Amino acid sequence: MAGFTVAIVGRPNVGKSTLFNRLLEQRRAIVDDQSGVTRDRQYGIADWNGKTFNVIDTGGFVSNSDDVFEREIRKQAKVAMDEANVLVFMCDVTTGITDLDADVANLLRRTSKPVYLVVNKVDNSQRQLEANEFYSLGFDKTFFLSSMTGSGTGELLDDIVTNITDDMGDATLNNDIPKIAIIGQPNVGKSSLLNALVGADRNIVSDIAGTTRDTIHTRYNMFQKDFILIDTAGIRRKNKVNEDLEFYSVIRAIKAVDEADVVMLLLDAEKGVTAQDLSIFSLAVRKGKGVVVLVNKWDLVEKGTNTARDYEKQLKTRLAPFSDVPIVFTSVVEKQRIFKAIEVALEVFDNRQRKIQTSKLNDVMLKAIEAFHPPVVRGTPIRIKYVTQLPTHTPAFAFFCNLPEDVKTPYRNYLENQIRTNFDFKGVPLKIFFRKK
Repeated sequence: MAGFTVAIVGRPNVGKSTLFNRLLEQRRAIVDDQSGVTRDRQYGIADWNGKTFNVIDTGGFVSNSDDVFEREIRKQAKVAMDEANVLVFMCDVTTGITDLDADVANLLRRTSKPVYLVVNKVDNSQRQLEANEFYSLGFDKTFFLSSMTGSGTGELLDDIVTNITDDMGDATLNNDIPKIAIIGQPNVGKSSLLNALVGADRNIVSDIAGTTRDTIHTRYNMFQKDFILIDTAGIRRKNKVNEDLEFYSVIRAIKAVDEADVVMLLLDAEKGVTAQDLSIFSLAVRKGKGVVVLVNKWDLVEKGTNTARDYEKQLKTRLAPFSDVPIVFTSVVEKQRIFKAIEVALEVFDNRQRKIQTSKLNDVMLKAIEAFHPPVVRGTPIRIKYVTQLPTHTPAFAFFCNLPEDVKTPYRNYLENQIRTNFDFKGVPLKIFFRKK
């Protein structure tokens, strides 16, 4: 990772995600009293005294566990420890030193990196006294704080930033590069796709729905391509969401759509497109995001002569009226067409940025209007005189006419189809407005 990096490690439920959110000054990681909430490692950027640095939140470290998630969390925590320049080892004063704390301490003593022992939930004088037992773990740099209230975090940060040298460079989040969110229902292969693309086990993958909880940001910078991939929790119908954690995960996934430029909607090829898939698709379109549909697990589908063509035709019928959407048939397990999916997503990103010269737009669209006039309303013909592209983040066009309120949906759809036919806006929702001339 570019820049100086701090990893927060420790056993489950000591307040690592609360401290992570405190350092970032935003609620990025899900926080709950239940242990094991954080699974994948989360990245963010903190700023202290004019110095910026990366922060990694990790899942609770449980040694020698056979639980599928705890085993994977342990692996993710070790990756974070390898990536970091400084390690923040977090404990909880209310429980004292546990066997799990001692296991983590033994692991950290073997590293040559600076380790900061942070005793959390020290928010009164009684707990200040109780926290003294943590000196017995033998770490030079020990801090007592409360990540919930923020008391004591300033002293910790003052000491951490003394490790940052000028040659390490600032941690920066480039807002100009494309952000691609991977969305879909649970268990369609979102985390597997991200892992296959980056060539590493970046996110925990299992057959259990709801494995991913937080939205996970990963910078991809290979093969002359540079973008941010955002893995999200599976979005399912409200009546299927029966725990608070999943509710928060779904909210985070919807926020990830807001943050993205393009969304890759994963479908399960065997199940086909469901009502919930259409609901997720509509959400992305309403928010004006570029959309690429990936039909995943295509290797499991029995194929005939025109299987893909027929499947695509049926899918576009379900997605109508916005059927100008790229569809890529993928198999994440077999790594079939996953890089093609990225190329298509980057093309859609370029389409979303496209600006059409006003003179060219009028040349094309006024001819299309002349070829097929708007209907006559109450004996008065609708006359469209001029069209221009609006200076918005997503492509939007204003048509100036004498009766803007009387232009109906069928003619609006005709104009949108003409724009799509003559200019490349594949995969991008268009907004059309009618204004009084």
